[in-house]
Amino acid sequence: MEEKFLTIGPDDAEFSILLAHGAGAPMDSASMNALAETLADAGFRVGRFEFGYMAERRRSGRRLPAPRAETLIPEYLAAVTQFATSGPVIIGGKSMGGRVASMVADQLYVAGSIAGLLCLGYPFHPIGKPAQLRTTHLQALKTPTLICQGTRDPFGSLEEVQDYALSAQISLFWLDDGDHDFRPRKAVSGFTLAAHLQSLSSRVSAWIANLRPAA
Repeated sequence: MEEKFLTIGPDDAEFSILLAHGAGAPMDSASMNALAETLADAGFRVGRFEFGYMAERRRSGRRLPAPRAETLIPEYLAAVTQFATSGPVIIGGKSMGGRVASMVADQLYVAGSIAGLLCLGYPFHPIGKPAQLRTTHLQALKTPTLICQGTRDPFGSLEEVQDYALSAQISLFWLDDGDHDFRPRKAVSGFTLAAHLQSLSSRVSAWIANLRPAA
C-alpha cells in the first residue's frame, strides 16, 4: 500500500487518532473532514489514510468497488505501523473503516500498540438486510471501544442495536435522529449536525480521558 496520511491537530497531542474511510467515500470526504476537524479542535492529533482501492479510484477516476472488509486487514495493520506518533493511539474509522479497525483491534491492543477503538457509524448490517449481522467478533472484543451511531442509521439503528449481544468493553453513544453521517432532520428533531458533532467530540474526549494502554 502506498501510504499517505492526512494529519490535523496538535503535534504534541497526548492521544492520536488514526481513521480509515468508509466503503464509498475517500478520506477527504465532507463527512470525514468534519469529523477530523471536530476531533482536532478537541485537542487530538487525527490522521487519515486511504485503502489501496480508494487511492486507485483517485488516480484513475474509475469507481472501483470496495473489496471485502477482511481483505483490507493487512493494509490497516500497515497503516498503524507507518503512522508516526509518540503517544497512545486510538484506531478506528468511518463505517467500513471502523469495521476493519475492529477486526485488528484486539491483536494490536494485546500487543500494547493501541489504547482503544473508535467507530464512527458502525455498519452493523448491510442496508435493508438486518439479519446479516457483522457483530460476531464484537461479542468478545477485549479492546476498549466507543461506537458513535445515529439513532436512525440504516446500517444499525437504536431500535436494532439495543438488542445485540456486544462485549462489555463496547460503549455506545447515540446521536438523536442522526443518519449514517450523524445528520439529523432539523425540522423533525430540532438538532443540527454541528451540535451533534460537538456532542460526539465531547463524548470522545471523556471516553479517551479514561483510557490507558494495555499493560
